Amino acid sequence: MRFAVVVFPGSNCDMDLVHAIEDVLGEEVNPVWHHESDLSSYDAILLPGGFSYGDYLRCGSLARFSPVMDAVKKEAEAGKLILGICNGFQILTEAGLLPGALMRNDHLQFRCELEPVSVERIDSAFTKHYAEGETVQIPIAHAEGNYFCDEDTLQRLEDNGQILFRYAGKNPNGSIANIAGITNEKGNVLGMMPHPERAIVDWMGSPDGARLFTSMLAYWKENQAS
Repeated sequence: MRFAVVVFPGSNCDMDLVHAIEDVLGEEVNPVWHHESDLSSYDAILLPGGFSYGDYLRCGSLARFSPVMDAVKKEAEAGKLILGICNGFQILTEAGLLPGALMRNDHLQFRCELEPVSVERIDSAFTKHYAEGETVQIPIAHAEGNYFCDEDTLQRLEDNGQILFRYAGKNPNGSIANIAGITNEKGNVLGMMPHPERAIVDWMGSPDGARLFTSMLAYWKENQAS
């Protein structure tokens, strides 16, 4: 399985993702500069955290216009797995690949801490290796992770099972319905504020993020076989 990690000006979690894929999966992974226009040779595309374009205007609002985003949209439409983490989640919403928006934390503070996160469903490409009803420990690091959408959109997310992760403890940012991560309707695009790449071994404080990546690999292998 080949992974692409898209690097925008201001990305700072790209190499964390590269090392996570190498260390957890042992699969091929390449950093891809945001000027790239063809991602067809990759099986999964990862959008890392950071401050793309310095977060000018809004988080992710300028990155959505990078040439690579047309390629990301094309591969998403083809059914390939797309994962946006933190700033990557913000970019996916700005690009229209996921509904809703990420706003300033309701307390207006940057939060960097390990958070309990509930896994809402385990029949997705990203959660196959989690247990039903499991609460995992995954860190957050953001000032603008307050997910918001209108009532109709929230109802659709609930009805379609698009909410994969919720904050299980005290809501750290004011996110509506305690949402920590959502997918598109097809289920192949995931945006989440917690950082699974920072929770892959015990010394990081939790190894719980590793299973998100092993789930992706397992899904890909099953899909290839079919």
